Amino acid sequence: MAFGFGRKAKTEQPDAPEGLPADDAPADGEAEAADQRANGPLDESEISSRDGYVDLGALLITPSEGLQLRLEVEEATQRVVAVTLDLNGSSLQLQAFAAPKTEELWEEIRSQIGQSVGAQGGQVEDIEGPFGTELVAKLPAGLPDGSQGFRVARFIGVDGPRWFLRGVLGGPAALERDAAEPLEALFRKVVVVRGDSPMPPRDLLQLRLPKDATTTPPPGAPAAPSLQEPERGPEVTQIG
Repeated sequence: MAFGFGRKAKTEQPDAPEGLPADDAPADGEAEAADQRANGPLDESEISSRDGYVDLGALLITPSEGLQLRLEVEEATQRVVAVTLDLNGSSLQLQAFAAPKTEELWEEIRSQIGQSVGAQGGQVEDIEGPFGTELVAKLPAGLPDGSQGFRVARFIGVDGPRWFLRGVLGGPAALERDAAEPLEALFRKVVVVRGDSPMPPRDLLQLRLPKDATTTPPPGAPAAPSLQEPERGPEVTQIG
């Protein structure tokens, strides 16, 4: 498993509309949200230990053979704004946001992504996937031979207790179910560490580089290769 750094021109996160409930509002609907996450991803309260995970601050990632992690850095502030998992030629970008206890965000955010893609001349389609309603977005993009094609991304959103996790599948995994399965399995095992500090809804939860360069896999899991020292990677552009 290797680490690299990517660059982002700006932070791609949904704007918070006025009137959202405060982050510390009563926890109505949390049981329903937990039922929807029966197969993951997980909240920190649902695991007994952080041992065996790659600790990125707000996100804990399960090691996997051949997996590469890229931390994406916002150029203006130099803060880490996303982590991308690269596996078997496909990618899964992860971002975690603060959320109110009383309201699920994914439906509205999905609509906002659709509007943004449409404004760029793209097309979107709602599909039913293993994590509920998802969004497949197609944006016009130039191909290496100079012809015009499309760049495809599949957006996954999961509402958790006081957090919202968004995943963006790229490469073959955006369209091919078989290619997506390994990354979907990793998405199910992601643990979100919300923390106790009050935060405005839709603020990004803080990511960071892990404290050490190696990790011990969970009991029974296959051994993963050592994490390499961070290095600069290619610029990453995100839809949405």
